[in-house]
Amino acid sequence: MRYADVESHCLSLPATSVHTPWGDSHVFKVGGKMFAMIVMDGSKPSGVWFKAGEASFQILTRVKGIAPCPYLARAHWVAMDGLKPLKPKELREYLTRAHGLVAAGLSKKKRASLGIAAALEDNPFL
Repeated sequence: MRYADVESHCLSLPATSVHTPWGDSHVFKVGGKMFAMIVMDGSKPSGVWFKAGEASFQILTRVKGIAPCPYLARAHWVAMDGLKPLKPKELREYLTRAHGLVAAGLSKKKRASLGIAAALEDNPFL
């Protein structure tokens, strides 16, 4: 998996937008709330940060190359060093789950305006 694949996957999720508020890092948002980020070290990507559920946070932070995310660990975010710690399918699933977790926290009105209310009701991971 390449960073371009991570970006493509995140942008394929409903109502996702990408922003660059901190230099070159790509921040992925749903309804104005962050769910993942490709972290840049200068002009090169160096890792992926994403929101995890409480149980997933405990599991993921025991994996070599994944640590509690600086500044966001209390909100159960993890920081993955590079792309090697997870298999591509696992990473895509965690990113999809991160999107769902953040979207589920949006108001019903906001989810409806984004067209994602029904999709969340059918998601068995939330």
